[in-house]
Amino acid sequence: MLNFFIQEGAEVAQDLEPISEEKTLSIMDLLLNGGVAGQIIIMVLFVLLFVAVYIYFERLFAIKAASKMDSNFMNQIRDHVAKGNIQAAKVLCAQNNTPVSHLTEKGISRIGSPLEDINTAIENAGRLEVYRLEKNVSVLATIAGAAPMIGFLGTVIGMVLAFHQLATSSGQAEMGSLAEGIYTAMTTTVAGLIVGIIAYMGYNHLVVKTDKVVHQMEATAVDFLDILNEPA
Repeated sequence: MLNFFIQEGAEVAQDLEPISEEKTLSIMDLLLNGGVAGQIIIMVLFVLLFVAVYIYFERLFAIKAASKMDSNFMNQIRDHVAKGNIQAAKVLCAQNNTPVSHLTEKGISRIGSPLEDINTAIENAGRLEVYRLEKNVSVLATIAGAAPMIGFLGTVIGMVLAFHQLATSSGQAEMGSLAEGIYTAMTTTVAGLIVGIIAYMGYNHLVVKTDKVVHQMEATAVDFLDILNEPA
């Protein structure tokens, strides 16, 4: 009988034990519960992410269009120049409308001048074309550097507020709410790093694509000068 009551008491005590609820970490909860300062930082980071993605795809399509070149373009230019048909060469350059054709057209317009002057004109035109290709690309580099710092700023603000709550409560703040405020504040750093990484990778990819077009322009400029140096 005694064993029966002991067993019954153990079962009742086991039933009365508090059931620990497992907390799930929702991204939306982290974004919405980060306080006004955290929400402002997250909104700023979302705007930077949108700007970075827009610039990346806009520049990517522009660079791809600029890199398209007819494989017979320089052969046709050589034939027109050899025949003295300068106007036809200019029309061909206008029809292509690429950085390579722009450089070639600038060189054709200077035919008759010393080669040094033609080379200088092509180099100046090349700098202008590179500037057009790199338009707004520096913004990606700025976002890549600024986004993590903005995210860290949000974390610092959140930490300051969390410890301020601890100080004003005379050290009696509930550790659960304090820890929740701290990991919520860390959300801005995570968001800032994500935006920074995306912008950094996009920037490096565009730089590689731009370098390919620049090398293409340099090769075309050398070919054009070789055409002018060919014996008549």
